[in-house]
Amino acid sequence: MTIVITMPTFFCGEAEQIVRHLHSGRVDLVHIRKPGATSEETEQLIRQIPASLRPRLVLHDHFLLAQQYGLHGVHLNSRNPQPPEGWTGSVSRSCHSMEELSCWKDRCHYLSLSPIFDSISKLGYLAAFSYDDIAQAHSLGIIDHKVLALGGVTFDKINAVRSMGFGGAMILGDAWREKL
Repeated sequence: MTIVITMPTFFCGEAEQIVRHLHSGRVDLVHIRKPGATSEETEQLIRQIPASLRPRLVLHDHFLLAQQYGLHGVHLNSRNPQPPEGWTGSVSRSCHSMEELSCWKDRCHYLSLSPIFDSISKLGYLAAFSYDDIAQAHSLGIIDHKVLALGGVTFDKINAVRSMGFGGAMILGDAWREKL
């Protein structure tokens, strides 16, 4: 699975870029991550995306919009640690340690582990795991098809992270500097 995460702030032409990613054939889902946005601003972005593509969107905030617009899922984080009452769609979560992965794996459809490589979009956010750490976690079944690599992952590193045992990748910085 390959997921693109939006930049934290809105920009002109963002909805069109999201649509291009979803039509590219190499992106399965887009996570809308706008930590400072209001519900109204987030809804405005969702409404700019064709209804046929909305089932491929996941929200990091304002989870009630996921129900209202029939989105794919919600992504748990420190701001929003639980899905909304009655939610039946996909639930994913950000993790930053092997212990966190082990704790949440049975409660989520998929998880991200970060940072795997030095971040492109967050200066000074360096890789937190050695290749040996990752190999050991994979051999123990902690890293598997449900865990996606995040942090410094580019489109050209997708095969590399899969060979490390990850189920795919979440891409932020590389997705927004590249022209599709």
